[in-house]
Amino acid sequence: MKFVRFRDPAGAVRRGEYENGTVHFANESYSLDSDEIDVLPPSEPSKVVCIGKNYADHADEMGSALPDRPMLFLKPPNALAAHGDTVTLPAGKDRIDHEAELGVVIGEQCRHVPEADAMDVVEGVTCVNDLSNRDDQNQEQNWIRGKAFDGAAPMGPVLATPDEVPADAAVRTRVNGETKQDGSREQLIFSIPELIAEITTYLTLEPGDVIATGTPEGVGPLADGDEIEIEVEGVGTLEHSVRIP
Repeated sequence: MKFVRFRDPAGAVRRGEYENGTVHFANESYSLDSDEIDVLPPSEPSKVVCIGKNYADHADEMGSALPDRPMLFLKPPNALAAHGDTVTLPAGKDRIDHEAELGVVIGEQCRHVPEADAMDVVEGVTCVNDLSNRDDQNQEQNWIRGKAFDGAAPMGPVLATPDEVPADAAVRTRVNGETKQDGSREQLIFSIPELIAEITTYLTLEPGDVIATGTPEGVGPLADGDEIEIEVEGVGTLEHSVRIP
């Protein structure tokens, strides 16, 4: 099944079932891209746990060695943006990149989760764009300016249950209709169960928290007015634009 969080015409936040471009809630139906509703991020995470260099080809294009354990960093709730949003990027930067990622949404509070049980704590899968300010990322170790600025984690539009998403699900970016990234879930260096086990060794994951599992090769800079599509096979396509003041 697939679900969408949205604000209905009366201003109430709802969660509806999604099918063939239509969101269903109670006796009402809305087009996903209708002006009647505002599509929201698929969960309200206390944190987004991001994984760096989890595709070998991406590590290579960044001139980095392969990690021997998952590289973890955080994005806070202020980084969230939704399907259809225009994200205002930091001004005066030479390079801010797109990064298509498969996002894992956690369904229950969990700590010390064994790999064998890891998928039991997953509510679903969504699309994430890990927008990255390379100017500042390259000058700091904690990546707050580089990764945690407002709107730096567009997410959605759909939350798909894990059975909807193939083991080799494609992960793609298109910018202004041109394909820039085209990878696969099966290329992950560290699998979803491995990531959950590692993360929960150190910190508690809460319901709605998101793990952004890493990006394939092909990251690249964005320009003012660009239209971005992040596709995860079995989930759908997150669409948003960017503005550079």
